[in-house]
Amino acid sequence: MRRALFVGRFQPFHIGHLKSIEHILGLFDEVVVVVAAAQYSFTMENPFTAGERVEMIKRGLGELYRRAYIVPVDNIPSNFEWPRHVLNYAPRAEAVFSNNRFVRLLFENYGLKTYETPRVEGVSGSIVRKLMAEGGDWRRLVPEPVVEFIESIGGVERVRALYSLGVSMRGERFEG
Repeated sequence: MRRALFVGRFQPFHIGHLKSIEHILGLFDEVVVVVAAAQYSFTMENPFTAGERVEMIKRGLGELYRRAYIVPVDNIPSNFEWPRHVLNYAPRAEAVFSNNRFVRLLFENYGLKTYETPRVEGVSGSIVRKLMAEGGDWRRLVPEPVVEFIESIGGVERVRALYSLGVSMRGERFEG
């Protein structure tokens, strides 16, 4: 059984993430979706809780979920130790996928092969959150089951409130 890790924050899970997982599952039998920065929520950068992100991913994957594990992992202060921390929580894998060069560097240091996934032009979590905050068309960038979930938990209103308050990742208010 060939298995790879896919590391991200999934704030929220969008069509770029789905395309990445489809790509990974074209190469590997299973994927371990690592929900990084699991301890952060209710900030502009991380508006959704780890549990909400797990549910978004499960709903967004549909039938692909049977070939996936979803593992929330908190960040820790030591970047050097972080890959070991992740690997302690995740099922064994032989490769790591991330479009974050720093994440790849950290896992390469632990001897794992790392890869990027194809990007979907104009899609990122920050773009989706900004569109939510500004009343734009964010729904076209998110799988329909995830749209339904976000709306059911008042996610758009939460994002708008957090942007309005300017709450940063550490819970500090942006002044500006």
